[in-house]
Amino acid sequence: MTKIAIIEDDSVINQMYRMKFEADGFEVQVADNGKSGVELVESYKPDLILMDLQMPEMNGDEALRHIRSQPWGQKIPVIILTNLGMEESPSELKSLGIDSYIVKAELTPSQVVERAKEVLSI
Repeated sequence: MTKIAIIEDDSVINQMYRMKFEADGFEVQVADNGKSGVELVESYKPDLILMDLQMPEMNGDEALRHIRSQPWGQKIPVIILTNLGMEESPSELKSLGIDSYIVKAELTPSQVVERAKEVLSI
């Protein structure tokens, strides 16, 4: 089963995406801040990470920088799922190896699942 890690501080949003991905046959774990997200990714070893940018304790770009600095985190596909437009996001995101950038308000949960499938080539 394909494993997804959702790192999102809004519990309503992370549970909505969790339910949608589980209904489509994915195994899902969630974290509600960047620090616990890094810990989750290290222990869970997901096939894909969906990560918000603006979170408590550690922003998404900081969390991604840490994940990418570890051998276990260099190749995991990452979809940024945020309310920030690309022009408002940290400039280093592209150099950290993101696979897709989604503004939450622009896609439905079903479309996010489809984008995840595209990224995973499934």
